[in-house]
Amino acid sequence: MDGVIVDSEIWWDEVRSAFAAANGRVWTAEDQAAVMGANSPGWARIMHDRLHLDLSEATIERAIVEGVAGRYRHEGAPRIDGAIEAVRRIATVRPVALASSSHAEVIAEALAATGLGDVFSAVVSSDEVAQGKPAPDVYLEAARRLGVAPGSCLVVEDSYNGVRAGKAAGMFVVLVPNRSVPPAAGTMALADLVLDRLADLDPDRIGASRPGAAPGEGI
Repeated sequence: MDGVIVDSEIWWDEVRSAFAAANGRVWTAEDQAAVMGANSPGWARIMHDRLHLDLSEATIERAIVEGVAGRYRHEGAPRIDGAIEAVRRIATVRPVALASSSHAEVIAEALAATGLGDVFSAVVSSDEVAQGKPAPDVYLEAARRLGVAPGSCLVVEDSYNGVRAGKAAGMFVVLVPNRSVPPAAGTMALADLVLDRLADLDPDRIGASRPGAAPGEGI
């Protein structure tokens, strides 16, 4: 979701930066890279440790979630050109799931702001599984809820840890680099395919070109 359907990665960074500043700390690019892909307990723990805060991890998590969710409520969705339309287009012919590292509250606000709440056959937060990205848990759970074999799934990602998670799940991974928060070095080489825009994604063409793919086999 973040960085693929909505241009919200920068929001997370800004909210964390403001939170750190309010507590007399500085949030760096290295700090941001450290939390990419982590689920809510994971990034709250990372923030606690890296910023040396005398606050509970639950307090940190609640402050950041409320900050990002509030931006959706007050500002609407930070749109990526053609992304929302691409999701709707693909969903007319393929089952689609949302597998996000975001907190469920933030996911709900994003879906409300984009109008995509009726599109996804399954919505999974990394908070619902044992481990966040780069572990494959959230993608495997999304495939399970769709009733689709992992090897027949296509993942769209924008981050290094996200691509690692999709690959670990045994899925075909398309990287669409986010311009606001570009992926880490080495991400492009790890992905199966790199596209400039989600709007350029055609799952039918990818499925037909896969070695050994059976006629009509999904991806």
